[in-house]
Order: sequence, then C-alpha cells, then structure tokens
Amino acid sequence: MLEPPQAATAEDVLALARRLPDQPVDPRRELSGELLSLRRSIDLLELRFAQVSGVFAGQPQFEDSCGESPSAWLRHECHLTGYAATSALAVGAEVEQLPRSRAALTAGEIGFGHLALIARTSQTVRESLEAQGVACAGSPVLDEQPILAQARRHTVNRFRRDCSHLRHALDPGGALAEHNALSASRFLELRPRDDGCLELEGWLDPEGGAALRTALAPWSRRSGTDDLRPLARRQGDALVEFLLRGLDAGVLPAHGGQRPHLQVTASLATLTGRAGSSAGELELGGPVPVATVQRLACDAAVSRILLGPDSVITDVGRSLRVPGPAVRRALRSRDQGCVWPGCDRPAPFTDAHHLVHWAHGGTTDLGNLVLLCFRHHRAAHEGGWQIARTADGAMVTMPPAESFGPWSLAVDPGPYP
Repeated sequence: MLEPPQAATAEDVLALARRLPDQPVDPRRELSGELLSLRRSIDLLELRFAQVSGVFAGQPQFEDSCGESPSAWLRHECHLTGYAATSALAVGAEVEQLPRSRAALTAGEIGFGHLALIARTSQTVRESLEAQGVACAGSPVLDEQPILAQARRHTVNRFRRDCSHLRHALDPGGALAEHNALSASRFLELRPRDDGCLELEGWLDPEGGAALRTALAPWSRRSGTDDLRPLARRQGDALVEFLLRGLDAGVLPAHGGQRPHLQVTASLATLTGRAGSSAGELELGGPVPVATVQRLACDAAVSRILLGPDSVITDVGRSLRVPGPAVRRALRSRDQGCVWPGCDRPAPFTDAHHLVHWAHGGTTDLGNLVLLCFRHHRAAHEGGWQIARTADGAMVTMPPAESFGPWSLAVDPGPYP
C-alpha cells in the first residue's frame, strides 16, 4: 500500500530557494518563461505567508509573547514595509471570503498585488459597515466577479483605482469620512535655516496633491534641448517661479495695506555692482548676491529711499515699475516668448530682461529689452552668461569665463527623466 506523499514544509521551500541564486543565468536562452514561473511561485508563497500571518495574528498568546501589534512584528522580524505587512494581514483575514480571487491567483490570472487590493477593500468596507452597526462577520461584503474581471485586465496600479471606485460604491459614507480625515491631515512646515534657505516638510491629501501637481506641470517641463535639469530640480524651480508669478499678478489678499511681494533692499553701490559693496537684503530670506539683486530689479517696482549720514530717511521716491504696460505689450508681441536660442517658453512664462541693466545706464525701451524665461534669466545674471542681439536681430549667448556653480547651464546630463 502506497503511503500518501508528505506535505512540503516551509523549510523544504526555503532549502530549494537557497539553491536558486547560485544557479547561473544563461542570457542566450529565452528567460520570459522562467520569469513567469518565478513570479507565480512568489505569488503563491505570498498567499501562503498571508494565510499563516492571519492565523498568527489571531492567536490569543500573541500580545503576551510579542508585546506589539502583528503588523509591527511582521515589519521588524520579516523585514517588510508597512504596506506589505498590512496587505498580508488583510489577505489572511479576508481570503476565506474571497474564494474566486484565491482561485484566480492560483491559476496565475492575477498577481498577489491584485489579491491584496481586493482583500484590503473588503476589509475596509467590512470594518466600516460594522462600525455603522451592520452585522457582516463571516460573510462576503463584495461581489468578486466584476472586480475580478477588472483585475484580469488592469495592472496593479490601474486596479488600485478600480478598488477605490468600488469602495465608494459600497460604502459612500465611510469613503467620505476617510476623505475628510485626509483633508484634515494636511500640513506644511517651514523651517528657516541660518543661511536664509527654507526647509519644507509637508503632506497633502489627494485634492491638494492634484492641485499642486496641476499648478506646477506647465512650469516644470523642459524649456529646450539644453535643459538637462533632473525632474526634482525642475519641480523645485517650478514652485519658486509659480510663487513669483502669483506675487507679480497681485491676486493675493492685501497685507499691511499692500499686496504681498518680494522685497529686496540694496544700496546703489550694490545695485550697480561696485567692488566692495555689501549684499542685498531679501526680506524673509537674508543676504543675496549682487547678481540676484540685479535680476530681481530687472523687471520690478523700484522705490528710491535716501538716507542721511546718520542713516535717517530723508526722502522716499515714488515706486517705478519697469517696463510699463505699453512696452510690455510691444515686447510680448515682438518676442513671443523666451529669446534664448533653443528655448520654447511662451511669453506668459517670461520676464523682461535689460540687455544693459538700467542700473548701468541701460534704457527701458524695446531696443534694450528681451523676454527671458525664469531659468535663462537666472543664467544671464547669477550664471554669468551674456546674451546680446546681433546687427541682423538674431540673439547670441556667450558662456561665462568662469564657473558659477550649479547656476551654469553646463549641467551633467545624467539619467534624468
């Protein structure tokens, strides 16, 4: 009489798994089949891990022996992320109520990521309904057939949206409460540093995150073939440019009797770049270099304040905005956008730049003005680049004679997105 085969243990699987990494991979053969088999094996092991985790979390002695939550134990002892640990526990708790989903995973029709999303949705809906007094313990809370059809068609990332829609359909009250809780959790912490920089730390709910990404999208795209900035740098520049445009537009509510704006205080010697002059003072930002003062003053409202020998204010002149509205309209009509060779930024994304700065005697007229985007305006001032118009009207640029650090356009291309 033949004895029934013994069930494989986790130790047997571990022993086999330990031998696999030592086997060489032959790049000459077709590897797709092996990848699919390995992925299905991993999915099945994930399912088994989740089943054991569910039973483990329900053991009465767990609290006494571990002294922490099941999720924390899995994170620490099994080296999992928080999401992976809670996903395993959700599958372990819900899989018995999801027979079709389990069968689809076993057949290789969906992955463990799909099953985890189905289980988390089922668990969330169940907990919300029970909190509302609806008895649903031990019974399914969702129809597997339609959601499985979506799982078979969509990637895990796309399927996450499907499950979110299902959650809203099954439990609109709970979904609304969760949405309100996320909105109430928004925060933005601003930490000034000694060097005038500002560290940001924050968290936005889906609505806030979508609003920020939508607002920054047109400002963070590449400005031409020479724009080799990585995405994170472009988004940082985009945030600054977006804020500056908002201040220039005057759409913010008045504070202290006037619209908010950047305020830079500088002496005439600093503005003209005289040797030995002090830095400019950016309100809420600290000292800034002469080149930055000149860039900010290139297209800004300038107020003259005269000080006596004892630093007492003796005269305050009227605010002068350069250039005026008529000149701006003509400038936009002529240049259409940033004139830096190779740049395609349209006119609404540009500032007026004096080819010869007005502090050095340059005139504020069309002959001495061009439109430059935020990045190239910085290059022309802080970066040390020169831009000039030839006799036939073409624009040419000349790189700086010395390196000015990261503001130079000569940036390493790197594997940037």
